Amino acid sequence: MIGGGIAAVRGALGFLTRLPVGHRDGDWAAFRSAPATFPIVGYVAGTLAAVPLLTTGALPDPTVALGYLLAVYAVLGIHHLDGVADLGDALVVHGDRERRREVLKDTTTGVGALLAVALVVAALALGGLALTGLPPRHAIGVAIAAEVGTKLGMAAMACFGTASDEGMGRQFTTASDPLSFVGPALIALPAAALTWPNPAAAVSLGGALAGIGLPWYWANRHLGGINGDIFGAANEIGRVAGVHLGVIAWTLF
Repeated sequence: MIGGGIAAVRGALGFLTRLPVGHRDGDWAAFRSAPATFPIVGYVAGTLAAVPLLTTGALPDPTVALGYLLAVYAVLGIHHLDGVADLGDALVVHGDRERRREVLKDTTTGVGALLAVALVVAALALGGLALTGLPPRHAIGVAIAAEVGTKLGMAAMACFGTASDEGMGRQFTTASDPLSFVGPALIALPAAALTWPNPAAAVSLGGALAGIGLPWYWANRHLGGINGDIFGAANEIGRVAGVHLGVIAWTLF
């Protein structure tokens, strides 16, 4: 049991981040059938990506924001942005469900892809800039909660979602069921208290989870379900939503 859990975490870190965790046979299978590993990755990656926020007040705010942006993609990689790009093209294409599915699989980069990626990256950079207005402890708490929340959203997609085709999305959705979501939810819950007594982290966690719902809803309506691109796009959109809503909550409360 312990060995299987380690394999699942190693598989999750290897797939969802750029961390040099190594790879062994069975890691991928262990990961895709263990949705609880998603928020675990959120804690690890979120903490590492938030390190530049420790320099708030010592360095210019735009520099700190740039450091946060670079740290996010250094730790987590840019492969999920491919999902954002494909979703952007699918959003603007004219046609039926099958046409949109074709666009998602097409390797050609269109205007919709460029705009979608630019908006997501710019929104995250602006979120990082907004984080510099918080005390470092609270800024880090919001950043971690956003990462945990967006990974919890991916776990929710795996546990409750329906795949649109035979690709990677189906490998997750067929390996978990709604009851499997209890574990990820319990693991993610402590992240809500990272800015206590201010509710910013709780709002960030919930906001990231809600952000996941936007591409998920669109995919169910226009594609007939989710796939690997939607998982990736949802991860990026959820993070942005979590950071911005967390900062708004800290400002208001």
